[in-house]
Amino acid sequence: MTPEYAVELLKTALLEAIALSVPLLLAAMVVGLAISLFQAVTSIHEQTLSFVPKALAVVGLSIILLPWMLRTLVEFATQVISRIPQMVQ
Repeated sequence: MTPEYAVELLKTALLEAIALSVPLLLAAMVVGLAISLFQAVTSIHEQTLSFVPKALAVVGLSIILLPWMLRTLVEFATQVISRIPQMVQ
């Protein structure tokens, strides 16, 4: 395996990880912003009020996006496994 090939494989793996995590992080950010605005307007500063909706949003979105995430991971793993003969040369 050449250094260029290893760098390309690592770059592809990092991009896949970013692509899979961005939707969940964005959902948590949007829900957190909405809850923060609600807390600022109503002067309610309850810890569970900020945590529970974010957790529910992330879990719900991960259930919805699970088929896409699994398909993406399987395609990436298939590509890496199919390149193993090229790696050992």
